Amino acid sequence: MLIETRGIVFRTLKYSESSLIVDIFTEAKGLQSYIVNGVRSQRSKQNASIYQVMTLVDMVAGVREDKGLSRIKEIKSAFVYRAIPFDVRKSAVGLFMAEIARKTIREAEANPELFNFLYQTFQFLDQTQQPIANLHLHFLVELSAYLGFMPGGDLTLDTPVFDLQEGVFSDNSPAAAYCLDLELSKAFYALLNSNYTECHLLRLPAGQRRQLLSKLLDYYRLHLEHLPEIHSHQILQEVLG
Repeated sequence: MLIETRGIVFRTLKYSESSLIVDIFTEAKGLQSYIVNGVRSQRSKQNASIYQVMTLVDMVAGVREDKGLSRIKEIKSAFVYRAIPFDVRKSAVGLFMAEIARKTIREAEANPELFNFLYQTFQFLDQTQQPIANLHLHFLVELSAYLGFMPGGDLTLDTPVFDLQEGVFSDNSPAAAYCLDLELSKAFYALLNSNYTECHLLRLPAGQRRQLLSKLLDYYRLHLEHLPEIHSHQILQEVLG
């Protein structure tokens, strides 16, 4: 069985001397793994760069019902990045988003809304002329909705802090376990009520931005079982400040 679909390259692993195993999040079948033989050999007619992380592709590929590795019949770039490969900040944000997506999305089934969100976010990251220092934070918030644990409630005088464990704004003490403090709760609420095209307007000090990133990763760990360690955020913090 062959499918024709868009895809987003999540991960590429070297396999044998000249082959690759590639994880691609596809529009038609969700997360799929493929073996690509001989692509790293000098005789290969295909450029291995098509399988770099974050690449947006159009492809025709096989589907195996036994969940084994499938093969790609045809593949080409669907969107050529103009800024990400040459902008250290955009590259760091993109690699972080790709790592988060790869380690949180596990279903081998179609999820067109999630696919479109990821596809459009990578395109926006490449094309935007606005500052991107808050984009990774907004990405984590928005992705949580597709994963089933979108933060809820409102920040009010009666519910002034966000409870990471419960996933809502609450009347707990800011010193309670898993609660953000008052100022961080206000910043988080502002982030929740922004969209990705305008989140650059939020004036977050670098220290507060780092705190929010750390707490959002804690939020993911609390709501996703067996979440692997995230590594790229360390580089991200160095690049963004």
